[in-house]
Amino acid sequence: MNAPYRLNVAGVSKRFGSLQVLDNINLQVAPGETVCLLGPSGSGKSTLLRCINWLERPDSGRVLIDGQTIGVTGDVVMNDRALAAMRTRIGMVFQHFALWPHLTVLQNVMEAPLHVLRRPAQEVRAEAEALLRRVGLFDKRDAFPARLSGGQKQRVGIARALAMKPSLMLFDEPTSALDPELVSEVLAVMRDLAQESMTMVIVTHEMAFARDVASRIVFMDRGSVVETGTPEAFFTAPSTERARQFLLRYGSASNS
Repeated sequence: MNAPYRLNVAGVSKRFGSLQVLDNINLQVAPGETVCLLGPSGSGKSTLLRCINWLERPDSGRVLIDGQTIGVTGDVVMNDRALAAMRTRIGMVFQHFALWPHLTVLQNVMEAPLHVLRRPAQEVRAEAEALLRRVGLFDKRDAFPARLSGGQKQRVGIARALAMKPSLMLFDEPTSALDPELVSEVLAVMRDLAQESMTMVIVTHEMAFARDVASRIVFMDRGSVVETGTPEAFFTAPSTERARQFLLRYGSASNS
């Protein structure tokens, strides 16, 4: 499909009760871009990711993946099967790993390609082993998640998402639940993906990582996109007072 954008978020709004969590969000991401979503807690970043893959249903607006609308066909909500098929294009890595505890590392990575895509087991196993080598965990392939560190679990989570061969990867603060010494091993895998031109939207508080890796920074506050620009422009000369206050509070990339 020759859509100009891998991801097109068009006028998406979301309310929980009286709280307007997202207010008319517009965001376009081209193939190969790495977009980092920054902003204070409660600004709507994680909800936006969940609306992109329809874990949360937007109240209004559309989300298109490679030009095809996810969640609805015309004005009719997709059935579960059609929505699941659309979601295979999107890999999502959560804060808290979400591995299946009763499956080994290798089985976790193989599960979705085998049972969702119904691909041949031998082929899936070879690709899963290659992904575990890529994230530095081939030697842990027969271990269960309970025997892994947080950083190892998160790297398995990344490998599991990549096993579906998505066109878009979403990361929801993938290092926030990790001890500081484990953060770098997860960020290293994500840096490699950026260098390989995987299209990614990343919610993070890792300022140095965002400055080094992002193609573009999108700064959100109170459910709105307040500012967008290159990492250099955002970190050295933010154009809005809200962004300046955020950087003062959370620290610049140089001291994060």
